[in-house]
Amino acid sequence: MTAPKDRNNQFDLFIPLMRDLSLKDQRETMERPFFSLQKRKRLKPIEYKSADGEVSVKVEAVPAYGMATIWDGDILIWAASALNRLKADGRNDDPPRALKVTAYDLLRSIQRDTGGKGYNDLKAALDRLATTTIFTSIRAKRGRDRRFSWLDGWEVEVDPITDKPIALKITLSDWVYEGIINEKSVLTMHPDYFQLSGGLERAIYRIARKHAGDQDDGWTCRVSLLHEKTGSDSEPKEFSRMLRKIVEINELPEYDMAFVTAGDGSQAVRFIRRSVVERVQLQAELDAETAALSRREREDRRADEIDGRSEPWAKRRLPTGEA
Repeated sequence: MTAPKDRNNQFDLFIPLMRDLSLKDQRETMERPFFSLQKRKRLKPIEYKSADGEVSVKVEAVPAYGMATIWDGDILIWAASALNRLKADGRNDDPPRALKVTAYDLLRSIQRDTGGKGYNDLKAALDRLATTTIFTSIRAKRGRDRRFSWLDGWEVEVDPITDKPIALKITLSDWVYEGIINEKSVLTMHPDYFQLSGGLERAIYRIARKHAGDQDDGWTCRVSLLHEKTGSDSEPKEFSRMLRKIVEINELPEYDMAFVTAGDGSQAVRFIRRSVVERVQLQAELDAETAALSRREREDRRADEIDGRSEPWAKRRLPTGEA
């Protein structure tokens, strides 16, 4: 895939740009380890099982391409956002599983470089999404796993006359498509997610967005469980060190982070949405003002009562004969 020197204005771009979209992600993939968190090639499989044994995820890579990364997942976020926009607009009764877009617009939508390197990176990402194999119990018959890749395939469409590339055709797998078109299966994400440069930061934001949501009390997760949910292949000590740095910087979109102690005495992280913190702070200020006003009113009433019991000297009747 090479950067097109010009664009065919006759091509019907039915997929809007990301700047016009509400950013969406699949709820089921946000809280579990489906992607490599590193940009270097990962071949070591990801294996995850929930504490209750109900949910399992296994991700395998093809040596020639490596495992799909969490940055490659931006293409899936674009697809989820675009399909949900089409549904909301009522433009497609049956949203397409194969999406068409120019490589240029896709790169712009996920905030990537549109130079030659950007196109080469996009091709590599599409290859990883098409070749990474996932086995999961999610949306599978009991006792069996669903097996799929993120994409069933992708291709570059060319103008039959000029032989120049005019579009990318990206075909989502059934599992991915099913998880997108069900509106209850997607969550809105903050657009600054694309600005997160670290794979671990991205994974932690997705987990926080899924679990903490907009709860007034936020959400607390043990560090050991965060380690499992992110799918990080770092040793626990190294993971704790990286997590500590993220908490200290505290610059995830939407959420404040702080270390706390869990009920079992282990170290945990508490996530709470900043809008909730602001609401709590505002309510505390309003409560303080209300309490201060009430206190002043009580003091004023008390002063009036005292004044009423002691008649001012100017109003006293002077005894007969006094000057």
